[in-house]
Amino acid sequence: MIQHLPKKSQSFWLDFTSASNFPSLSQNISVDVAIVGGGLVGINAAKLLKQAGKTVAILEAEEVAAGVSGHTTAKITSLHQLIYADLIKQIGEQKARLYGESNQAAIEQYARIIQSEQIDCDFERKDAYTFASSIENLDKIKDELEAAVQLGLPASFVKETDLPFEIAGAVKFSNQAQFHPRKYVLHLAKTIQGEGSYIFEQTRVKTVEGENPCKVITENGYIVTAQDVIVATNLPILDQGLFFAKSYPQRSYLIGAWIDPAQDPGGMFIGSGQDYHSIRTTPHDGKTLLIIGGKGHKVGEAEDTEILYKQLADYANSTFGVEEIAYRWSTQDMVSFDKLPYIGKLTPFNNHTYVATGFSLWGMSKSMISAMILSDLILGKENPWANLYDATRPTPFVTQESIKQNLDVGIHWVGDRLKGLLDSPEKVGIGEGQVVTENGEKIAAYRDESGTLHKVSAVCSHLGCIVSWNPAEKSWDCPCHGARYNCEGEVIQAPAVSDLKKY
Repeated sequence: MIQHLPKKSQSFWLDFTSASNFPSLSQNISVDVAIVGGGLVGINAAKLLKQAGKTVAILEAEEVAAGVSGHTTAKITSLHQLIYADLIKQIGEQKARLYGESNQAAIEQYARIIQSEQIDCDFERKDAYTFASSIENLDKIKDELEAAVQLGLPASFVKETDLPFEIAGAVKFSNQAQFHPRKYVLHLAKTIQGEGSYIFEQTRVKTVEGENPCKVITENGYIVTAQDVIVATNLPILDQGLFFAKSYPQRSYLIGAWIDPAQDPGGMFIGSGQDYHSIRTTPHDGKTLLIIGGKGHKVGEAEDTEILYKQLADYANSTFGVEEIAYRWSTQDMVSFDKLPYIGKLTPFNNHTYVATGFSLWGMSKSMISAMILSDLILGKENPWANLYDATRPTPFVTQESIKQNLDVGIHWVGDRLKGLLDSPEKVGIGEGQVVTENGEKIAAYRDESGTLHKVSAVCSHLGCIVSWNPAEKSWDCPCHGARYNCEGEVIQAPAVSDLKKY
């Protein structure tokens, strides 16, 4: 039985890597390409563009690879749970094959970069599995196998794995990969800085104006002038292209526990059906860390996020005999309604401003695909996958999923204004956060462990929804489009670029 969870949420990937120390932007500069966001998309794109002779500037609001890229499961695979059977039905065999090919190509591009740059990032070739715990989901596994084989992917069917429990069956993709994402980014970042190219941290971008050239305007007033701009902030900070209406934000949770190396199941696993789990391990100083993920939900829709970690811990205990949890952290991604990422021009009217978003929980391969496509577009090269992922493509707004998600946004926008009408800040207990009403205004109030009350506006600075309290992360999360703020109201997740008003 798990006795306790770590009090603080801390990603393993960040815990054992030193903080980066790139400067903040302190003057106006000009480069060929400006990249907003220092995660895997931004760093990979910058690397490819610099190799091609372009000067680049990465503008990161906090630290490189400390956001979504530093909180991932870090599986580099083309096996995305169950997707290929559905893709063939929805978009046809030819496009589904392109999806598979592009994700396979992303794995090999990582391998090439890691080898050529001699990056020590725990890169390992591993098989990936989507498994059915019971006979109930076995038909879907077999459908996925049939589709994957039809598309020429490295798929096979297995009935046994080295997991410590029986399965009904699994589709296995051979020769996939996993790595330490922050070690990878930190190493690659050092190769980008210099020779007219830059990385700036603690530099929040407010907006991008104009084209040919583009002007990237930062919070501190300095401007980066560039011929082309890539916005790689998970959900674009620019409210154009309706990406916030063509996708929805989902949070998921992870725990890490040290296990005996003999318990290592040896692959990367994800379940199917309701309440599935993601399972992998990673080496560290001769030890083995088991990483289990799951319990996903739309941002802002789980009131007790603490219990989700406890449920993951109970699963680790019952399946692997884990008695102590060393790490816990959560992450967030945008899920597109057609499950394809949006990669390309911001709008049909933009020729020099590009985006990458909607990775639908499989960001490792898709961030590299984005870097490959966007660098080709900027360099004027043909790319075989650009049309499939075109960010301006017609999107299925009228589907059961899209109607539900956008209806949810409307319900939150109106209904959440009734939150806390009869509550006041004085009623907020120690360690609690609550939306309350004070002098007719919606207030997000948090009382810290010392009893000090922190009050900020509860109205999200993005598009005006009412935020909700996330007790596990001590953050204010917007249920409409996924913006997040710390308890002081400071932005910690796009698409918001402005802090919440303090009271």
